[in-house]
Amino acid sequence: QVQLVESGGRLVQAGGSLRLSCAASGRTFSDYAMGWFRQVPGKEREFVAAIRWRGSRTYYADSLKGRFTITMDNAKKTVYLQMNSLKPEDTAVYYCAADSAPKSYSSSYYYSDRQYDYWGQGTQVTVSS
Repeated sequence: QVQLVESGGRLVQAGGSLRLSCAASGRTFSDYAMGWFRQVPGKEREFVAAIRWRGSRTYYADSLKGRFTITMDNAKKTVYLQMNSLKPEDTAVYYCAADSAPKSYSSSYYYSDRQYDYWGQGTQVTVSS
């Protein structure tokens, strides 16, 4: 089993920055991917970004490229999401997820939440205008 714990969510003003963290514990895998998704009430969960351990390839939602950056610290088993120039529409619960056996390097593979088999509890990000 893998446990994921997110942190860093809080209230921030529009234009500000936040860094979310997701600490992983439990089993280790020869290759894996970590992703961030977000969700607002009444809407489907939305892909934000992902990073694959093997090759350190990153993937982003097109609408968020340039503002959000995903990184990974393998020694700390932690993935980060740096969010800059935040907008009120970025308000959501942000979830960390892990894919213990990624099967593709294709971007579209990582956009689907069905590829991820472990999820954190989420952290609330609220951006005020």
